[in-house]
Amino acid sequence: MTKFINLHTHNFSNNEYFLEVVNQYPWEFDDAVPNYSIGIHPWYIDHERLQSDLNFIKEQLNLNECLALGECGLDKRIEIPFQNQLKVFQQQIELVQVSKKPIILHCVASFDEVIAIKKEMNIENPMIIHGFSKNIYVAKSLLDKGFYLSFGKYLLRNPELTSVFEYVPNDSFFLETDTIEETIVDVYQKASNIKNIKIEVLEEVVKVNFNKAFFQHKLF
Repeated sequence: MTKFINLHTHNFSNNEYFLEVVNQYPWEFDDAVPNYSIGIHPWYIDHERLQSDLNFIKEQLNLNECLALGECGLDKRIEIPFQNQLKVFQQQIELVQVSKKPIILHCVASFDEVIAIKKEMNIENPMIIHGFSKNIYVAKSLLDKGFYLSFGKYLLRNPELTSVFEYVPNDSFFLETDTIEETIVDVYQKASNIKNIKIEVLEEVVKVNFNKAFFQHKLF
């Protein structure tokens, strides 16, 4: 049975028809969640606990239940100094590079920097921009460098994103809910309408992408 894959959510539904990659943070970890990602969001960098957070992430990345690093990344629209964000981001990348696990990225006004870091650090792990909301130009620059794009909230809220999602190849996207109240089924329905394919076909498309990016954890 194909499931609805939710690439990134903060709300664990425990629905047997959903495969959810639940976002977790080291300082509020819930070991009852069966599949999760773990990372330090740039909003929540705390240097007093940074080393213990990094140590915890390192331990979790060794577990099968931990599917990915993240969400982590860069955000130029917050007060935390960008150089501090860069350092913490790179420290997390170094931890995940010993594995093949994907990286789920929070990226705000920092796409050029993320692309540069991918090259500079020779990152081979799949990299997924979650909550993508930008234009075709930005999408193309990321796709050309091998990034995946994950769509959810803004696909439902912003009609201008329709043409962007139409543009993205079927082998390069994921779907998610993040923190919205709608379910992943709502997101799939919207996506299937835009792509003009049946929802069952869309389920298979996302499944193939999941098994490629998360190949260490093929769950189907």
